[in-house]
Amino acid sequence: MLGITNIWTYVLGTVAIILLPGPNSMYVLSVAARRGVRAGYAGAAGVFLGDGVLMTLSAAGVASLLRAEPGLFLVVRYAGAAYLCWIGFGLLRAALRRFRGATPAARAPVPADERNPFVRALLVSLLNPKAILFFVSFFIQFVQPGYPYPALSFLVLGTIAELVSAAYLTTLIFTGSYLAAQFRERRTLASALTSGVGALFIGFAAKLATASLR
Repeated sequence: MLGITNIWTYVLGTVAIILLPGPNSMYVLSVAARRGVRAGYAGAAGVFLGDGVLMTLSAAGVASLLRAEPGLFLVVRYAGAAYLCWIGFGLLRAALRRFRGATPAARAPVPADERNPFVRALLVSLLNPKAILFFVSFFIQFVQPGYPYPALSFLVLGTIAELVSAAYLTTLIFTGSYLAAQFRERRTLASALTSGVGALFIGFAAKLATASLR
């Protein structure tokens, strides 16, 4: 069908992969918990766009270019790791400010560098070279060799991935909003949640910095 083989295997594999914790999902969850549903969906929109760009680049052969040019992969890898680390330390600083301050977490002023979750989520998605390599290695297994319209096959596979991601991120957004309501007057718990997500981002940065092409 449309040049796709084993579509239900692809769907199950995509669900399993998207459910694994990663920078995108953790960022959307933290934004929703700190700033509400609207900000959570702004972050999710950035994730959708970033993933779409990566899928398109992967289908266009950019992953092969990164494999052929280790120096370029190194630059992208460390840029992504540095950005994830910067976000992680920013979350830790925000948690410390909220813990020390007298203003409840849910009503604390938003720092200038946190006011555009769409852009930040987009950068989190784009600065992840391992995602490009993953998409190309995963998608190609489900595109029928010799099909005359491979772009259509990739479009269908990408749409499925985005729909699964949308359902998952929506769940995280409302979970985060619920947590915000629970932590509204509990600075210690809110700070602990933000600190935990910040530590996860630093861990993601370390993992990305040590990633390899093989």
